[in-house]
Order: sequence, then C-alpha cells, then structure tokens
Amino acid sequence: MNQDQIKGGAKDLAGKVQEEAGKLTGSKEHEAKGLGKQVAGKAQKAVGDVKEALTDRKHQ
Repeated sequence: MNQDQIKGGAKDLAGKVQEEAGKLTGSKEHEAKGLGKQVAGKAQKAVGDVKEALTDRKHQ
C-alpha cells in the first residue's frame, strides 16, 4: 500500500462524513464539498492503485 492509496481513502472517508453532516444540517454547500472530496479521494486512490500495480509488476 502506498501513500496515494492511504491519503485517497482518507479523503474519500472525510468527504462521506462531510456530505452526511451537510445532509443533517441542510447545508447543500457542505454536501457538495463532501462529494467533491469523495471524487478527489477516489481519483487519488486510483492513482495509488496504478502505482502499486506497476511496482508489483516490476518486481515479478
């Protein structure tokens, strides 16, 4: 597991929390920011997944 995978997963989780908090408080702004963090987190994790796959492939 690499830093992009870890940070991406954490960002995705933080986005989910922020989205839910926005829903509870009725803040569309927080919901949208939370969704944005989720997208960014998933993208960063995907980059990490590719890096990990390439590293694994190099070591075979």
